[in-house]
Amino acid sequence: MPQITLIGAAGAIGKSIGEALRGKGQGYRAVGRSRTGLDAAFGGDKQAEIVTWNPDDPISARAAVRGSDVLVYLIGVPYNQFHLHPVLMRKTLDAAVAEGVGSLLLIGTVYPYGMPQANPVTEEHPRQPHTFKGRMRKEQEDLVLEAHAAAKIRGAVLRLPDFYGPNVERSFLDGLFQAAARGGTANMIGPIDTPHEFVFVPDVGPVVIDLIGKPGAWGRVWHLAGVGAVTQRELAKRVFAMAGSKPRLRVAGKTALRLLGLFNPVMRELVEMHYLLTSPLFLDDSALCGLLGGIHKTPYEDGLRLSLDAARASAAGAA
Repeated sequence: MPQITLIGAAGAIGKSIGEALRGKGQGYRAVGRSRTGLDAAFGGDKQAEIVTWNPDDPISARAAVRGSDVLVYLIGVPYNQFHLHPVLMRKTLDAAVAEGVGSLLLIGTVYPYGMPQANPVTEEHPRQPHTFKGRMRKEQEDLVLEAHAAAKIRGAVLRLPDFYGPNVERSFLDGLFQAAARGGTANMIGPIDTPHEFVFVPDVGPVVIDLIGKPGAWGRVWHLAGVGAVTQRELAKRVFAMAGSKPRLRVAGKTALRLLGLFNPVMRELVEMHYLLTSPLFLDDSALCGLLGGIHKTPYEDGLRLSLDAARASAAGAA
């Protein structure tokens, strides 16, 4: 079996991939800066080799990827430090090429497309980002695709929409589950009546494993779409109904985000990407479905219930 290494592994998508590999009985390496975070995510998995690294140190970076056949790149950066995305990708690619790693899959976002010119969006949609974050993500992607074109390493990008799932904290919907579980008011970013799409995090891991096993995966961008269009308000109604209560929502629009941004740097950064809530972008993943022969997607009803159950368990544990 190929040696698969998850770079920036401790986040939600990394955990999903680790679970998929564990289900197949396949060993893998989980790499990150924090041993504490890696142990929390993978410490109970005998299939996982946990490795800490410092990507700013070429010796450390090369050691972290040494012996790998495939890297799955999942590194996140603080929302107000997006300039680091191409920087960290270049350092990772340098280490991977130096160590003779065969392939690298970047888990990407819709940011490089900018304003959608059509919906749903195929992989041929122009990448014309009008935001700083979109430009940084495009630069990151370009490094991967250019390295592939130069035959330095096989590279590809898997683009995801917004995501949600059990105990997924970095999601628009996490506050909704927490509020419903605790009987509180959910803080949401509006408008919440515009259609949107979300992918269920546990569905991502199996897709990634299938994709990196396909010879035809490399040298291009792929899309993984959500299960369908839905509004945040509709999701809130469903979740609160599951919790046996009426929805209680506090919605912050773009103006409110600007005001909150005076005191909170992350809220200030959300203003730039607010267009995705007013001009939503939906992904067409027919190419990926064709390559993989179909994709399992958890219906919203099931995903919402599982996410609420996890929030309830967390609330009970805290109590």
